[in-house]
Amino acid sequence: MAKYTALREDDGRTYIVPLQDEEIKVKGIGRICPTKVLENTSDGERVTIGQKVLTRIEVGLPELRKGMKRRAQIINPKDAGFLLAWMGIGSGQCVLEAGHGSGGLALHLANVLGNNGTLVSVENRPEHAEVGRENMLRASNSLKEFPNWTLIEADISEVSFDGIVDKFDAIILDLPEPWPVISTLAKKLRHGGRIACYCPVSTQLEKAWEACEEAGLHVDWAGEMMERVWTKASRGGVRPGNTPMGHTAFLLIAERN
Repeated sequence: MAKYTALREDDGRTYIVPLQDEEIKVKGIGRICPTKVLENTSDGERVTIGQKVLTRIEVGLPELRKGMKRRAQIINPKDAGFLLAWMGIGSGQCVLEAGHGSGGLALHLANVLGNNGTLVSVENRPEHAEVGRENMLRASNSLKEFPNWTLIEADISEVSFDGIVDKFDAIILDLPEPWPVISTLAKKLRHGGRIACYCPVSTQLEKAWEACEEAGLHVDWAGEMMERVWTKASRGGVRPGNTPMGHTAFLLIAERN
């Protein structure tokens, strides 16, 4: 499998490039033969390709996220980081995510689970699964450690995890309607494990909350994370940026006693 490197413009735009000895098209750069263009260069050095001057850097989670291919809207770092921290997700654990999409959350999960962890992703739309699989393939050949990862293309309500895992440490649902499957999936959580729902609107939050309580789960936390970006002012000092403090989603985290 090809290894990857990252090329970054001064404005932060990042391109993930496989180190192949053949000409390929890299969106945003053009057609290049990576091994020839990057010959005799190492991380931190500058390389000129056409009109662009880029810096070669080692691929890590920030580069994978910035350079990922997208089709479905992703769970962004603000929400992903909170979920991982509040749910206590870490090395060696077994995690289920339903609603894999382009793999944005899966990249964060893979980065912390390590070689001894297990990640099961479920996606019912083939066109999204294709993009997510490509992003995760890059990650598996870039991160220093990568979990045992399985992508199941199916509706979560139709998936049996028999023979795959016994119990999950954590379950994250990024689904339009997570409430019908909460009761069933709650039984696959270990005692003390947590399930989270990513709900863009409050009606989804309410129904997911009720479903968790009906399943005997204790709602640990529910709310939204607000992000306010600051910038450097042209006349000196710093100020809030022009990007509004926009809503991304409501998060609900519930624990199995």
